[in-house]
Amino acid sequence: MSIESIIKGKVVEAISACYGHKVEEDSVQIQKTRREFEGDLTVVVFPFLRFSKKSPEETANDLGNYLQENIDAIPSFNIVKGFLNLVIDNSYWLSVLNEALKTENYGFIPLTEGAKKVMIEYSSPNTNKPLHLGHIRNNLLGYSVAQILKANGLEVIKVNLVNDRGIHICKSMLAWLRFGEGETPESTGIKGDHLVGKYYVKFDQEYKKEIEALIVGGMDADEAKKKAPLLLEAQEMLVKWEAGDEETVALWRKMNDWVLAGFEITYKTMGVDFDKVYFESDTYKKGKAIVMRGLDEGVLYKKETGSVWIDLESDGLDHKLLLRDDGTSVYMTQDIGTAYERFNEFHIDEHIYVVGNEQNYHFQVLSLVMGKLGYEWSDKIKHLSYGMVELPEGKMKSREGTVVDADELMEEMVNTARETSEELGKLSGYSKEEAEDVYYKIAMGALKYFILKVDPKKNMMFNPKDSIDFNGNTGPFIQYTYTRINSVLRKAVESGMEILELAKSDLNISEKESFLIQLMANYPNVIKDAGRDTSPALISNYIYDLSKEYNQFYHDFPMNKEENVDLRNFRFVLSKQVAEIIKSGMSLLGVSLPERM
Repeated sequence: MSIESIIKGKVVEAISACYGHKVEEDSVQIQKTRREFEGDLTVVVFPFLRFSKKSPEETANDLGNYLQENIDAIPSFNIVKGFLNLVIDNSYWLSVLNEALKTENYGFIPLTEGAKKVMIEYSSPNTNKPLHLGHIRNNLLGYSVAQILKANGLEVIKVNLVNDRGIHICKSMLAWLRFGEGETPESTGIKGDHLVGKYYVKFDQEYKKEIEALIVGGMDADEAKKKAPLLLEAQEMLVKWEAGDEETVALWRKMNDWVLAGFEITYKTMGVDFDKVYFESDTYKKGKAIVMRGLDEGVLYKKETGSVWIDLESDGLDHKLLLRDDGTSVYMTQDIGTAYERFNEFHIDEHIYVVGNEQNYHFQVLSLVMGKLGYEWSDKIKHLSYGMVELPEGKMKSREGTVVDADELMEEMVNTARETSEELGKLSGYSKEEAEDVYYKIAMGALKYFILKVDPKKNMMFNPKDSIDFNGNTGPFIQYTYTRINSVLRKAVESGMEILELAKSDLNISEKESFLIQLMANYPNVIKDAGRDTSPALISNYIYDLSKEYNQFYHDFPMNKEENVDLRNFRFVLSKQVAEIIKSGMSLLGVSLPERM
């Protein structure tokens, strides 16, 4: 049991013993004591004044005396304006350090039978273009949240839904037929998803030319957008595809295979994976069947034009399209089918969709629609809504080709890491293969950390140069701290110093050393909070704070020069545990750490 839990329990006892009132442990507020005051933990006493009928200072004194008498680890306390600052004995913090050293996967809750089962969907790419910077945030966020939920003892299923059908796919197909002259990834040397993306951009370029020509011919702009021949032909292609036209399906399958092969390379470089991949081309069929059943049961309605809708006005929303006039599906159709298949197959307790905040309305509607169609699990649908990634130049637009390509960005990051490391001359003794592995880890650590340290709900500005800085709140700074600790421990062993597994419990350690243990001991709480909030940012910023605090400790307390063997060993094992937590926390972000930089 943590010291915080012990204190909460004793405060409850104190309120009962001193004032004759029963309170719940949740009402007891404990926080870290501010650095400018003496103490380790602070109890906020203001909520208890109504029971004590005394001043804040008198109430704090009553509680402080009770806690000091009943908890051996509290040798003293002080009061600052109604805040009860408790001093925790060094022996307690040393016992916490030793317990952490003995605990495998410190801070993690092991998976047990009957654990909550959560499915998390991320990535969800379209097969008409390569992955870009926005997809990077999605993938990194989804993968990290999955790791954090696992660390909280949940059974997690990571899934991907590939959006491999629809009008946008047909646009790329049609443009390739018209302008591609039969080129393939093999004939051009272009990665498959990049090649198909090239024709998505080409469609938009030619489509705009047709619109301009129609407007010049006297047509209204809105009508021209609907009547442009290329768009009409793409819509016709979609109808043919849903009808199973062999030639259309064969082209679709060929181009999708190009893209999927490209995606696999990108995912491997990014370091993300999935337990199962779904395809919209499969799930939309079940969605259509469910929509037609809802129509037969009167839950949905059909317009004279043939389209199928649901009325959500009673829920404060509007009417939502579920099938088009020509009977083809929309995104909502396939999401209905996908949700049905997943809940039936895995019997999950919660489904988290990692999707940008521009789709907030979509997932609100999905939950409502599934509820109205009679599915009891509709309230288990959750949307992890995250902000957009912006560049100094502004927003990205795929169809106009103004995106930061994921593959190119990751390659650029590796090149920058290589140049920076070579300038510092840190890897002179490494083979080419070993050095390239370090460059990759630094690059991906920089990219992942920079993105994940931002609260998911917030929009963010991405600047590659800032992310790879070896100072400040960056991935490389944390990686360097980890390698620094390894270097210290390695040199100690090489010089013949013995490093014991645990620290002696009766040492007189400094306030700074005590604070570092306390920060380390908070790791399990940070994992819990990050799981509750589905926010890797909590892990990121905790690991940065821990690394920053360790570097200050390292500067102030040279270990190899310490003559007191027991104190030196304590500092070695404290360093070892800090390194373990850095490695553990960064793994929750999907970041690998080099052993040397």
